[in-house]
Amino acid sequence: MCGIIGCAGVRDTVPGLIEGLRRLEYRGYDSAGIAVLNGDGLERRRVKGKVRDLAEEIRRHPITGACGIGHTRWATHGRPSEDNAHPHTDCSGTIALLHNGIVENYWSLKEKLLAEGHVFKTETDTEVIVHLVEKHFHGSLEEALRAAVKELEGAFAVACISSRDPGKIVAARNGPPVVVGFGSGESFLSSDITPLLAHTRRVAYLGDGEIAVLEPSGVRFATFAGAPVEKTAETIDWEPAMIEKRGFEHFMAKEIFEQADVVRDTLKSRVSLDSGQVFLDDLGIAPDVFREVSRVVLIACGTSYHAGLVGKYLLETLGHVPVDVEYASELRSRDFAMDRETLVLGISQSGETADTLAALRLAREKARAVLAVTNNTRSSMAREADGVLDLHAGPEIGVAATKTFVGQMAALALFALAFAQARGALGEEASRTLVQELQRVPLKMDRVLGGAAAIERAARRFLDCEHYLFLGRWINFPIALEGALKLKEISYTHAEGYAGGEMKHGPIALIDEGMTTLAIVPHDRVYEKMLSNIAEVKARNGRILAVAFEGDERARAAAEEVFPIPETHQLFTPFLTVLPLQLFAYYAASAKGFDVDQPRNLAKSVTVE
Repeated sequence: MCGIIGCAGVRDTVPGLIEGLRRLEYRGYDSAGIAVLNGDGLERRRVKGKVRDLAEEIRRHPITGACGIGHTRWATHGRPSEDNAHPHTDCSGTIALLHNGIVENYWSLKEKLLAEGHVFKTETDTEVIVHLVEKHFHGSLEEALRAAVKELEGAFAVACISSRDPGKIVAARNGPPVVVGFGSGESFLSSDITPLLAHTRRVAYLGDGEIAVLEPSGVRFATFAGAPVEKTAETIDWEPAMIEKRGFEHFMAKEIFEQADVVRDTLKSRVSLDSGQVFLDDLGIAPDVFREVSRVVLIACGTSYHAGLVGKYLLETLGHVPVDVEYASELRSRDFAMDRETLVLGISQSGETADTLAALRLAREKARAVLAVTNNTRSSMAREADGVLDLHAGPEIGVAATKTFVGQMAALALFALAFAQARGALGEEASRTLVQELQRVPLKMDRVLGGAAAIERAARRFLDCEHYLFLGRWINFPIALEGALKLKEISYTHAEGYAGGEMKHGPIALIDEGMTTLAIVPHDRVYEKMLSNIAEVKARNGRILAVAFEGDERARAAAEEVFPIPETHQLFTPFLTVLPLQLFAYYAASAKGFDVDQPRNLAKSVTVE
């Protein structure tokens, strides 16, 4: 997730920009840059590498300016390079702009701008925005950005400066966060609060569809349509531990709300929206291996096992290959058949899970290749595997895995696409459609997380319920298992996850007014069957909660409460359906006063048997 920093003031802002970028390094990045207005014009410094490399570049080639913007980039469109690093400039070199997010319609916009004579110098989608601002500029940077963002589709946080309208920063938001800081004779903006605390504790948050104009004298806010917006500054009074949690009460809550960014970061620089091609250059094995195997085995424990089950459906559907998903503890305890036509993936957020590591070592003796899917590229699993699929999820502190689970699903979705492409099982048009829809998933995740308040109310309303049955079918059966696990882990509530088709084979005997069923009902290939499951529960006086697509009146009529999710490709529904289940478990545990981040008897990484 890219980092943004900006300052409009009366003194040299370069040291503050560099320090702000350092405080944003935790977000992960591959390049960095700043742009400032120096009174005579606009100057930039950019590097492929770390903020320390940028600081060294500025030491060798100094710049100063009282108004400037800075950025740490994690590549999406275009590989990591100095040319692709932000901020980007227009044809005249008088406008500089940086961007966090995705411009989904960048290609159609780029074609129009090229036809109008604009010259592009990078591979990024961001450059489209700065050329749109140039196109609409008639003396006011604010009006130019307002016109430009109306043409954009996707999620974006944008900040820009111009030597033709100096002394100000204009920012816009639709999705990724933007925090504005109010200083004395200077104004600030950032992707989050921590870089601002060295300068001010008075902040306001830019809302979706809003623009901010920052000047030394203060900040003005307006909608994309131009209507003024009044904001009252909040005073931040955080202790160090609270700063670490970014203002959330628990690490688990923080990590749940980071999940859209985790998926964005897992996808970054690994896909082409133009061709649909998936690039797993960091995997470390040749695509020939994908063509040489006749079977895939996924090995994992706990939540990682559930991610592996989602991976099974993706690989079998897209790659047309038989897939087994094995509990690591069970695989290593039996005589498991495996040969040189078998590809093995070990899945572990820490890369140190004892059973998974031991099973992976056994597999190395027999399989064609073993890969590690992990959030720790320096872990034992990563070192011993033939290749590593990095989640890019960042540190996860809460014991109950949330953001690493969606990171695992995202990594496995990319793997399934790359596997299918290498085997010729997925054509260019189908690949492009799937990749473009996968790229839209994080924005839809943000929408689901935006409905957290309703889920909290439901969790409190059902607080006295002691028994839950989670039902799902097909690719959402693993999400039923994961939802039940989360409720058990942190709220200590009895919950079972079942495949919907198995309900009549036992669990139906438990259903009465004391059992709540949480049904996962996206409009996919098993939609009608899931509605039948709900009808069977309702006929036995069971209480029903449902996760369903927005506007699904049939689900709403059948359930006591519906947690809506946006429509998406049926293969990618787990990214959305899991979110209400995580939130429901979190709010239930929090309302009961339990230690959400460190539930009893559990460890973050199970490094012993």
